Amino acid sequence: MSMPSWITRDRLAVAAAVLAPLLVCFAMSLVRTHIANTDAALVLVLVVVTVAANGYRIAGVLAAVSGALWFDFFLTQPYGRLAIDRRFDVETTVLLLAVGVAVSELSVWGRRQAALASDRASYLAGIRAATETVSLGGSANTLIQDVARELVHVLGLSACRFEYGTAGLGKPPRLRSDGELEWLPGGWDVERQGLPPDVEVELLVETAGRLKGRYLMKATPGSHPSRTQRLVAVTLAHQVGSAIG
Repeated sequence: MSMPSWITRDRLAVAAAVLAPLLVCFAMSLVRTHIANTDAALVLVLVVVTVAANGYRIAGVLAAVSGALWFDFFLTQPYGRLAIDRRFDVETTVLLLAVGVAVSELSVWGRRQAALASDRASYLAGIRAATETVSLGGSANTLIQDVARELVHVLGLSACRFEYGTAGLGKPPRLRSDGELEWLPGGWDVERQGLPPDVEVELLVETAGRLKGRYLMKATPGSHPSRTQRLVAVTLAHQVGSAIG
């Protein structure tokens, strides 16, 4: 049975971030005379790690804040109040919050690195497929269309088309072989500004210094491809140039 459309992973993570520390602290409060506060804090850190590992930054920070509040409420004297009388408990609460936030950041960083590694593997697979098409003497037209689809994926485009034997018509922005965007006199910082969404960006296809054609690419608003992604696009265009040549 499918879940309702309004239930998303992010919403579940936020709900877990708020409720899980509450429930855990309440359960430990029932046996707090048998549990040291330091042990209880370690249990809450595990809860925060679990939420952060399966959610995102906001959920992890919320779990850390919720854990610190409910730890104060249920497990430090005076019980049942958001107040702490003992310095030791104050230090434990602050450390719980600090560790929870730090672990959340580390979890987010780890997921980001894993996503980058996955993306790079995908880019290399696209380049390898294009290289194999060229080396095996495959159809240039097929390669042109395959690379157009790969450019859409790599650069975050809404559309991409190929034109034979033209360049510079209409003076569009051009993605150069070094991955930089050549357009306005003052330059265009793709990392900061993203690809311009209202014009087609030109990517030349050449072989042995001779122009064979160009890809005209329409960016999705908010697309900020990294330099690595842009260089992958340039490499794919070179493969097409080799096939046409």
